[in-house]
Amino acid sequence: MRKYWFIGASALLALTLAACGDQEREATAKEEKTEEVADVEQEAKTEVKEEAATEQTITYLGEDYVLPAQVNNIVAASLESMEDAAILGVKPVGVLEIAGEIPGYLAKELEGASLVGDKFAPNNESILALDPDVILGSSKHGEDVVSSLNKIQTMIPYSHISTNWKENLRLLGQLTGKDAEAENIITDYDAKASEAKGKIQESLKDKSVLVVRIRQGSMCVYPAGVYLNPVIYEDLGVTIPEVITKTEAQAELSLEALAEINPDYIFLQFETSENTDNATALDDLLNNPIFKSVEAAKNNHVFVNAVDPLAQGGTAWSKVKFLDAAIEDLLK
Repeated sequence: MRKYWFIGASALLALTLAACGDQEREATAKEEKTEEVADVEQEAKTEVKEEAATEQTITYLGEDYVLPAQVNNIVAASLESMEDAAILGVKPVGVLEIAGEIPGYLAKELEGASLVGDKFAPNNESILALDPDVILGSSKHGEDVVSSLNKIQTMIPYSHISTNWKENLRLLGQLTGKDAEAENIITDYDAKASEAKGKIQESLKDKSVLVVRIRQGSMCVYPAGVYLNPVIYEDLGVTIPEVITKTEAQAELSLEALAEINPDYIFLQFETSENTDNATALDDLLNNPIFKSVEAAKNNHVFVNAVDPLAQGGTAWSKVKFLDAAIEDLLK
């Protein structure tokens, strides 16, 4: 009897073990299938995500611009964006020309870029041939130019207003993956300006400073937030002359008005290509008796082309270069 019981128990145990083995195999198979399904679903989601990410939206100065997800070909159809590209180490595929070539002061950094017309009339055919992912135009472009460029690819109107320089540089940094480099340039500039501000405010107490640009043979001044002025009046804290506070756009300044203002320091910018019909305008001004009578001229405080005369003023390149020059000249 005991023998039969033992045989029965052994058989039952074998059946139980077999059942357990089957359950384990089924559980393992089910788990593997679940993981396989999860992997397939994840791959499908990734593929959908990759397919969907063909575009990106960039926000700049309160406006949204839709661009390709990957920006490779940048056409810099403004001198402002060209200057920022130069200081940030960005290589646009297309840039503007002056007298048939890349502007000399940016030629080294932008070497190899194709020419796409001048700042007044970018060449649509040349830009189209470069298959741009984005066009960095200018906020000075007229509606006809804006419309034409947007038919080729999204055109972002790069601001020419100096007080927007940080937003400009950050935009280019975002487009090119150079966000950190852009922030470093901004941080270094702010630190240098802050360090010099107190010294210059003390040194130039009750003194006046003017930035004058000769264009078409005439002296021109700009509002406090335009051209190179923010470096002097905002970043270095020099008192804004009344003539500047009353200026709303580029305005001519007569010799008589200059004599009345009688500035202590003058930063005088003269570019030959902006004075084609008045090639001797700079020498004529410097030798004029009225000009010689102002305090800046009498004290040798007239600084001609402290930065390259083609510098646009409202860019990181212009501000960095002019800040160094202004600190050196104003603290002599």
